[in-house]
Amino acid sequence: MSDLKRTPLLDLYSEYGGKTIDFGGWELPVQFSGIKEEHHAVRNKAGLFDVSHMGEFEVKGAGSLAYLQKLMTNDVSRLKVGGAQYTAMCYENGGTVDDLLIYKLAEDDYLLVVNASNIEKDFQWMESKLTDDVELKNVSDETAQLALQGPEAEKVLQRLTHENLAEIGFFKFKEEVDIVGKKALVSRTGYTGEDGFEIYCRPEDAAFLWKKILEAGKDAGVQPCGLGARDTLRFEANLALYGQELSESISPLEAGIGFAVKLGKDDFIGKEALNSQKENGVPRKLVGIEMIDRGIPRHGYPVYKEGKVIGEVTTGTQSPTLKRNIGLVLLDSEFAAIGTEVEVEIRGKQLKAVTVKTPFYKREKQ
Repeated sequence: MSDLKRTPLLDLYSEYGGKTIDFGGWELPVQFSGIKEEHHAVRNKAGLFDVSHMGEFEVKGAGSLAYLQKLMTNDVSRLKVGGAQYTAMCYENGGTVDDLLIYKLAEDDYLLVVNASNIEKDFQWMESKLTDDVELKNVSDETAQLALQGPEAEKVLQRLTHENLAEIGFFKFKEEVDIVGKKALVSRTGYTGEDGFEIYCRPEDAAFLWKKILEAGKDAGVQPCGLGARDTLRFEANLALYGQELSESISPLEAGIGFAVKLGKDDFIGKEALNSQKENGVPRKLVGIEMIDRGIPRHGYPVYKEGKVIGEVTTGTQSPTLKRNIGLVLLDSEFAAIGTEVEVEIRGKQLKAVTVKTPFYKREKQ
């Protein structure tokens, strides 16, 4: 795996029992103690993830807002300093370039967080749309990111900082937070369906913070977590994964993230195509399924109705929380009503399933 990209924490993985895999060109831990154990730790206590492979771009300059409004499906003008926003970028045909987070650091100063596998593609796309009054910079190599997720996350992180973390609301952040002497941007966001924080720091501080957080959370049951649990957690919470629920051929409306598409705002790339989908009805819809017959639906498996292919599985597994075999499927809209019986082809057999509501899991608000 010598030609793979690595995060600043690579040397620490083995210390904690991490088993690494090739994930989109990165050498990353798929698990430490085990996917199910890590999954339950995040749902019930807390888990710490290395997500330093994610990409970060700076967008600065007088034309920043207009530039981002043109590129993004969400309404960036609603974003206030200290706030984060989930959005997508689309091609003219409504297909998705990427889904991402935007942090407003100051007027005309934004930090964008993009998917690791899309860093180069996204940067080229954004560069091709640049205007003279905007500066775009890829700061991915200058940024590490840790995610502390779960009901105990605030209590544990609070032990390491004098900053009052309770003041950081959902999708809000603070810069220059001192965590045991290291400065970080701390944001109340995540990709697990639980409360928690994403911590952006200098690469040279990441290993130190990783160790300190695990030490501080030892008695609270905090565990190091890998990509396996990250995937099962986000899947149960119905959080889209680029390359599965979203792609250049799947629009944000089809993928069920219409809340991040503001068709009422001024023109943006893909607006016409998305407007047309909205008015005429989206051709496909992302829905949940639960298996009736025994079998686990997996990514790419075809879905049938009366012998005809009507869609495919985007993500599927046995849910560690619900202990049921479930999946997300992109179906022709006419078959997407809740309660529709369908068949999933698993190992050459068409096995029965039924469409169900999502998210499969929603945490109880405190």
